[in-house]
Amino acid sequence: MKVAVTGKGGVGKTTLSSVLARLYADEGRTVLAADVDPDANLGLALGFTEEEVNSITPISRMQKLIQERTGANNAAKLFKLNPQVSDIPDAYAREINGVKLLVMGTVETGGSGCVCPEHVMLKAILSNLVFRKDDVVIMDMEAGLEHLGRGTASMMDQFIVVIEPGARSIQTYQRVKQLAADLGIHTVRVVANKVRNAEDEAYLKARIPEEDLLGFIHYDADVIDADRRGMSPYDTSSKTVEEIRAIKARIDNEKK
Repeated sequence: MKVAVTGKGGVGKTTLSSVLARLYADEGRTVLAADVDPDANLGLALGFTEEEVNSITPISRMQKLIQERTGANNAAKLFKLNPQVSDIPDAYAREINGVKLLVMGTVETGGSGCVCPEHVMLKAILSNLVFRKDDVVIMDMEAGLEHLGRGTASMMDQFIVVIEPGARSIQTYQRVKQLAADLGIHTVRVVANKVRNAEDEAYLKARIPEEDLLGFIHYDADVIDADRRGMSPYDTSSKTVEEIRAIKARIDNEKK
């Protein structure tokens, strides 16, 4: 199972990613969660402490490793576009609660379309992850799909956009759907988070095609409290966990 979860910051994609990862781990599956969001906080949501999270160096900042694998250095302008990376997930991931966490980081650049050793490295690792045949891979992405190439995207089982009941979130869903279409992917699913009532549900159902809507996660103060305390929502909010369990069941049924 390979799932990419995207959406704007603060909508709850990390909550969905972390709970999905732990639900699969509870089944005895080998689970690798890749944090590809510049605002990396998947580790806290999985159960790591703040100190443990701060001790993790993102792959994008491992300059020595990137130089070794790509051949890039200050003297050489040419570097490998297909570095060897198959060993990196197991070598650099940190494990907790049955989930292996790989913090990817981001490439900070003043322009768009960066073709640099760091970007090449990240794309190569993501491409390699989709070929981990027997593993569950959950990618906590930023609000775009720039790290995914056409080949990587075609191997994903699910693209999920996490949204809130609001016009800006609907626009994000539409943008991601177009980006995915550009990669040859025409099925993008939606999980609506922080849903308060039937009015919110009706608003979303009127704007999201029924076949795209995987489910609702209702507003839960326990999730907010978990974030404040630096804890995993899996350990604090049974209501949210059960709603995500139902979403997972839909994902699994479609995979079958």
